[in-house]
Parts: sequence; structure tokens; C-alpha cells
Amino acid sequence: MKIKIAGIGSYIPEKKVSNTDFSEHVFLNEDGTAFGYPNEIVINKFKGITGIEHRRYAEDHLNSSDLAFLASQKAIENAGIDPETIDYIIFAHNFGDVKYGTTQSDMLPSLATRVKNKLQIKNPKCVAYDILFGCPGWIEGVLQANAFIKSGMAKRCLVIGSETLSRVVDAHDRDSMIYSDGAGASIIEASDDETGLLAYESATYANDEAGYLFFGKSYNPDLDPDTRYIKMYGRKIYEFALNNVPAAMKSCLDKSGLGIDDVKKILIHQANEKMDEAIIHRFYKLYDKTVPKDIMPMSIHELGNSSVATVPTLFDLLIRGEIQNQEIHKGDVMIFASVGAGMNINAFIYRY
Repeated sequence: MKIKIAGIGSYIPEKKVSNTDFSEHVFLNEDGTAFGYPNEIVINKFKGITGIEHRRYAEDHLNSSDLAFLASQKAIENAGIDPETIDYIIFAHNFGDVKYGTTQSDMLPSLATRVKNKLQIKNPKCVAYDILFGCPGWIEGVLQANAFIKSGMAKRCLVIGSETLSRVVDAHDRDSMIYSDGAGASIIEASDDETGLLAYESATYANDEAGYLFFGKSYNPDLDPDTRYIKMYGRKIYEFALNNVPAAMKSCLDKSGLGIDDVKKILIHQANEKMDEAIIHRFYKLYDKTVPKDIMPMSIHELGNSSVATVPTLFDLLIRGEIQNQEIHKGDVMIFASVGAGMNINAFIYRY
């Protein structure tokens, strides 16, 4: 038995924030000192590394669970199912609902429960829970749905990735320009044909790597040190990803019994353009191959890094033909892959 993505939907906020909107920010070093060069240089270097030109922020009245609900409605409609037939709602996020203008996270009740309530699912046997797995959370949710369905515990699952990272960033940290908001949702069910999930990999590296992404104080020493924001050691994450993600992708592909030339698309977490390109180049180098043209659809240039939402959103955009010079065909083999806080890595091979 295999599982497939029977429905997909995303919610991309309408509020667009351009790089130039950061031109008046007071960016500081970790020790609170000024950079010593203008923001124009900061922004140009940032774009050259990440590829990001714009990002989306959630409308002020919407929380992460609201974005997730809107994406879930689309996924349910796309799958053409009755929501009462959903056995599990698995909601991947990192920070819960953070209301606009506040810094406190709200996860009671769980965000999955909030989505179930908004969808008005009455069936008590539809079990709703959240997972915290960093940026690879949606992929991990798909793998959990796979386990539930294969074991007979479920026939259909709703797997969601949603985040409002714009509400947990330190405005004085230049890394704040990376993050964005969004949601992606998917209906997962059994596949009775050749399509679906073929192999997977998942791992957590927590000895030296656990603190590469963390909650830390603002770089502005005049702000409350007990108010925390998302922080990262970018260079360490970059090196970790290059050393571990390609190998995980190779192990996953080898387990599927398929070859590198069978792969038509790679959907990788939209973290950083240069990092993603380096990962793909190293992956193909493991097979002594060069990277094919148009193998890696990208959305980061316009949507930024919305963490758990990037991969399902990217898939939704791809199959709807909304990514320039990219298309997917029935039977194409794809690799979904991600890396993030934990440090966690996962991937799966999928025949569309």
C-alpha cells in the first residue's frame, strides 16, 4: 500500500513586503553595535545570498490557524471529499498563534483543534494534534499520515503546515528579512495505483546541532531581554545542510529503487536560494551528474521563507501552473526535502 496527496491547497497572504521596505530599519550586530555601512549594502548582500525580493505577511486580523483553515478548505475542495471522513488532522508549526502586535504564543487549544473547529467537523474520532518539527514539519506530518494509513489506523488525513514568522522576528536582526507567513494543506489517503509515496528518510541531529535555531533576545540592548525572537546561526546551518541533506536525499532515492535520471522535480524547503542550489549540486555530484535545467522550482524570490508552509505551497503552485517555466506531468517522480530546527532533515520520493 502507498499513500498519495489527494488534495492540496495553500493560503498566500496578500500583504507584500519588499526589500526596500527594510531600508529604514536599524540593523545591529549581535553585540548591539551598528554595522557601519548603509542598509542599501545590507539589502543587496541579502538578496544576492537568499534570492528574496519580496515576502508575504499575514493580514493583521489573521493568525496562523486562520491561514491553515483557509488552506485546508482549498485542499478539501481540491480532493473533493467530505471533511467528516478525515481521521487525523496533523498541524505542523513552530510558534502557535501569535496575534498581531503581541509576542506571546497561544497554543491552547492546539492549532489542529482550532482548524477542526473552523471546519465544523463534528466527528469526535477525527483526532487533531500539532507537531513541532521545525521547517520540515509538513513533510514529517505526511510521513506520520503514511504510518497511520499503512497501519490501518486511518484512511484519510489532513496535513497542514502554517506559520506567521513575521510576528516572532527581531526587527534589529538582518535575518528578519528572510522570514514570511503562509500556509499549505494536503489531504493524504491510500493510493491504489502507481502514484504516491515510494520511499522516505527522516532524522534528528541534536548533539552539537540542537541550538542552531533558537529563541533569543533582541540585538537591541534597550529592549526587554526576556522578550524572545527567532534566531539562527546561519553559517552553521548552511554547512550542516550541505553536509547532510544531499546524503539523506540519496539514501531516500536509492531505497525507492529508482535512479537519479528518473527524477523530474525536486521540491526543497525554501530557506535560502544559494543554500538550496548548493544542496542540489552536491546531491547530483553524489551520482557524478550535473543538475538538469528546471529541476528545482523556487518560490522564495516572491514569497520568502514561511517555514513549514514552503513545501506544500510550492507543490500547490507547481501543479496549478503558477511557477514560471515549470510544469509537472502525471507519472513524474519528485523528491520532497527539507531541513530545519532540531536540527531535523527529511525527504520522500513521490510519483505524481
